[in-house]
Amino acid sequence: MTKRDDRHHRARLQRIARRAMLERGLRPDFSPQALAELDRIHGPAIRTDTTTRDLRHLIWCSIDNDDSRDLDQLTVAEAMPAGAVKILVAIADVAALVNQRSALDEHAQHNTASVYTAAEIFPMLPEQLSTDLTSLNEASDRLAIVVEMVVAENGSLQRSDVYAAAVHNHARLAYNSVAGWLDGNGPPPQGIDAIDGLDENLRLQDRVAQKLKALRHAHGALNLETIEARPVFDGDELRDFADELKNRAKDIIADFMIAANGVTARYLASHKFPSLRRIVRTPKRWDRIVALAAERDFTLPQEPDSQVLERFLAAAKSADPLRFPDLSLSVIKLLGSGEYGVELPGGSAPGHFGLAVKDYAHSTAPNRRYPDLITQRLLKAAIARQDVPYSTDELAALATHCTTMENAVKKVERQVEKAAAAMLLEARIGDQFDAIVTGAASKGTWVRLMHPPVEGRLERGSEGLDVGDRLRVQLISTDVERGFIDFMRVA
Repeated sequence: MTKRDDRHHRARLQRIARRAMLERGLRPDFSPQALAELDRIHGPAIRTDTTTRDLRHLIWCSIDNDDSRDLDQLTVAEAMPAGAVKILVAIADVAALVNQRSALDEHAQHNTASVYTAAEIFPMLPEQLSTDLTSLNEASDRLAIVVEMVVAENGSLQRSDVYAAAVHNHARLAYNSVAGWLDGNGPPPQGIDAIDGLDENLRLQDRVAQKLKALRHAHGALNLETIEARPVFDGDELRDFADELKNRAKDIIADFMIAANGVTARYLASHKFPSLRRIVRTPKRWDRIVALAAERDFTLPQEPDSQVLERFLAAAKSADPLRFPDLSLSVIKLLGSGEYGVELPGGSAPGHFGLAVKDYAHSTAPNRRYPDLITQRLLKAAIARQDVPYSTDELAALATHCTTMENAVKKVERQVEKAAAAMLLEARIGDQFDAIVTGAASKGTWVRLMHPPVEGRLERGSEGLDVGDRLRVQLISTDVERGFIDFMRVA
């Protein structure tokens, strides 16, 4: 590969990403009408009254990726009597600036999510909104919808509420540095010492998050731990794929968001409002999950049972922590993907098998996920005692559309990731790698390499293989433009 080719890695991937967006029916650019609307937006006035509480004095902070600029959530904790803790989650009030059925809303509704590719981010809302005016940026006053939860000593939810508030982000923190500090492996993250009481507040948040997680897992929530790969660039040159693992700081946000999403669903139900629910049904390939457990001397029942599955996962992680991400990936593939559905007042949606929760509405990322913006509009109407802003037919159509487009978004992100992986491997034809089977169906068999952690199709030697099997493969071809990586089995 020439130096000229090296310099154009990112530009080439950007072209591939834009083509993939268009091929999947996604819009990479905003319309002139949407941009004209954007020019007329200057941010909401921060007014507090009986309908909007002033909570700017609380020591709110954000914890996100190092490079995240669209900050959707802030968190803070407050110790209460008898070991209880009040957890507050502030969610950016995007609906205050993005009006229903506006040109900006139409673009967001069409794509339904921000698309994060290896080369370029295609935001659901223009960056002037998603990373500035509606982002809960450090040292900025913002409007938010606050989910308040009082968590008992044992991790159970005692009571909850949802309301509008003004908030102020006192510290913008990053997952890895916070996790290293909590684990005792690193110094306090920059900015913690400058805010009186923030260090102890974060430790309190960490303790509550662990209790929430422990109780969820006791009820059957699945402890899954996959390896996520991120392309590593040196300037515009692709150098490697790096593993991204879960950590304690990510767990704080994940556990609080899961709890908040349950509260918002139940809040809407209590106000006789419909809601858009996130549904993960009972897994169709439970038989293969049973077989994976049997290979590890664990017996699962013949009918799906999340509590027993969680006990198996906990035992498997304890017995072989290094290979647990591979088992997790296999189980995730076999559980199947989620979908959106409408829960009408008094209804009974299927729930979320993997989280072992019945009530779950996406609500915590309205800057980058359209179902969350829909939920926010419903919440604001319920809080204000206004009429439901969507008809039942509209919500049903939106649920179907969001599911369809979510799949399109994932395919674009995956295609560009595979193009980047093919680009990284195109000089390694003939090399051999350790791998695990991640997909096995009539349309083909797919494997993921141990390192670099990228996935490709097994063109030869797939007979008798199923998800979770380990093998040795040889790279036989790559196609960067189509994101194809092909292997043959050698052992």
